[in-house]
Amino acid sequence: MLQRNHLAFILAISMATQLAHAVDANTLVAPKDATTITKHINKAFLSELQFSNKQDFEDAKRGFIAALPDGNVKLSDGTMVWDLNKYAFLKDDKIPDTINPSLWRIAQLNMNNGLFKVVDKIYQIRGFDLSNMTIIEGDTGIIVIDPLISKEVAQAGLELYYANRPKKPVVAIIYTHSHVDHYGGVKGIVSEDDVKAGKVKIIAPAGFIEEAISENVYAGNAMARRAQYQYGAFLMPGPRGQVDAGLGKNTSLGEITLIPPTVTIDSTGQKLTVDGIQMEFQMAPGTEAPSEMLIYLPQFNALCAAEDLTHTLHNLYTLRGAQVRDANKWWKAINAAIESWGDKVQVVFAQHHWPKWGNENIVPYMEKQRDQFKYLHDQSLRLMNQGYTMIEVAEAIDVPDPVSNEWYNRGYYGSVNHDSKAVYQKYLGWYSSNPADLHPLVPVEAAKKYVQYMGGADAVMKRAKDSYNNGEYRWVAEVMKHVVFADPSNKKARELQADAFEQLGYQQENPTWRNEYLMGAFELRNGVPQMSIDVASQDTVMAMPVDMILDYMGLRLNGPKAKAISTSFNMKFSDKPELNYAARLEYGVLVYTPNKQYKKADVTVTWPKSSMLGILSGSTNVDKEVAAGRIAIAGDKAKLQQLFDLQDNFKSQFNIVTP
Repeated sequence: MLQRNHLAFILAISMATQLAHAVDANTLVAPKDATTITKHINKAFLSELQFSNKQDFEDAKRGFIAALPDGNVKLSDGTMVWDLNKYAFLKDDKIPDTINPSLWRIAQLNMNNGLFKVVDKIYQIRGFDLSNMTIIEGDTGIIVIDPLISKEVAQAGLELYYANRPKKPVVAIIYTHSHVDHYGGVKGIVSEDDVKAGKVKIIAPAGFIEEAISENVYAGNAMARRAQYQYGAFLMPGPRGQVDAGLGKNTSLGEITLIPPTVTIDSTGQKLTVDGIQMEFQMAPGTEAPSEMLIYLPQFNALCAAEDLTHTLHNLYTLRGAQVRDANKWWKAINAAIESWGDKVQVVFAQHHWPKWGNENIVPYMEKQRDQFKYLHDQSLRLMNQGYTMIEVAEAIDVPDPVSNEWYNRGYYGSVNHDSKAVYQKYLGWYSSNPADLHPLVPVEAAKKYVQYMGGADAVMKRAKDSYNNGEYRWVAEVMKHVVFADPSNKKARELQADAFEQLGYQQENPTWRNEYLMGAFELRNGVPQMSIDVASQDTVMAMPVDMILDYMGLRLNGPKAKAISTSFNMKFSDKPELNYAARLEYGVLVYTPNKQYKKADVTVTWPKSSMLGILSGSTNVDKEVAAGRIAIAGDKAKLQQLFDLQDNFKSQFNIVTP
């Protein structure tokens, strides 16, 4: 069993370097070649898009100073946390038949790595992680924007900067938004002691800490498992495997850290000067992240677009699962930035990909990204209001070529198809309004009946093979789902569905769609790799307010087991005397009220938050904490331990393509 402690959801994407720890590489079923039909589909892309336009390749190299040494970052024990060498196949001039040419293009662009100069005093570390780290040189020190995912790559990035620029201290960290690839490496840049001493400011948008924690903890287990599909966790990099992640090559595998903000930005127009650097902020909550902000730097006529402007159509819904993003807020945020700074901005840089320079290039770029989001929003709603279902809306949406054919609007992370479904989900939810969809049978039950109605597994597979030979891979994937769920031991059915998934993967322009399909094929052929993942880092958990810990305990509570239990609790915190809670377990529900104590509770406990979290994680128990003198209990001690015993432990590697 592979243990990955202290990793937030995105770290669950254990890259193919860890494959040998989870499965026996010698027994893996080898991927197959592209069929003639897939080769034809991929070749057609070469004539449909403007591959002769090489401006992005020039821009991605502009300002290059120094590359990532050795192409990798390792821990002191030699463990690899980031390795670009495995993508050497992308240096080939010939595009493999198993890779969509447009995907090949972005994958090559994302190989650019190292330290880059954006303009005087603004630098970026790119290609050290899924995201970028931006460094601004102030009067006496440096300001770091978004210190990557993990401590080790952030530290390596800072060391590369110091090897080529004056060594000034870090005076401020800015988190542009609440996703882990924009804060997880913070302790590779600064120490928590320096932050507490006031030597370093941590600046973030309003709501940052709550959103960063809730996304990584509440649904973290499910999200981590699904993220393995989105990022192709067990796919070997190569022409028949993992190629790219759209926003970057993939995610680093080091330690995720978090230092809570000391300065909160809560309004558009708010200004701040740090070490001589003037900043103007624009709030953008509900766009790419629930908590997000853009930053204009007037001394440089530079806009940091956070993740609201990148070189791809972004996600309105992310395939790993997350809150649906608001296309209406997104286009308005871009439009507001245009209105505020469009007449003067000379460089726009984001925390993924490469910058754009020159007002004449930037404004059309911003306008067309804005227009794409607005088109998706408005036209999805138009079709919804005509009675089209979610799947019909997604098939009907066709963004105008002058917008969609721009390279920065291609679907390398989001896609027109699944973004339009996100708009539908936001406004109408999961139900199509057809009563047949209101209370369907569970997948296994339905699958058995489908297969029976269609004449049995052999009859279905015979027809499905004919469909496969005709290139109807989407249909084969759909119909074979029922055969596999009706009988997951049917090896031939699994193989046929895997073959269909594989060809669909090879055809995808979007690397996350490719990864989804190829991971499905991988697990149908090889089974689910057995590993254990701790989805929340130690820093993330320790930053949780008590309210969120109690919420988390409520969602882990096994309601059926707890439904006959009634217990009341008073909770006090020795490390935070101002906190106290009254909580009640009854009818399988854990309800709590802050700033309250019951006059007569079954249990009154006084403890530090660390003991509460330790018992919750299973690393200790009530008896041990009492014996160690860390917690004091009045009342029935057994009832307190019972509350923790009723917490479910989630299986991290649940099945996806099989029941």
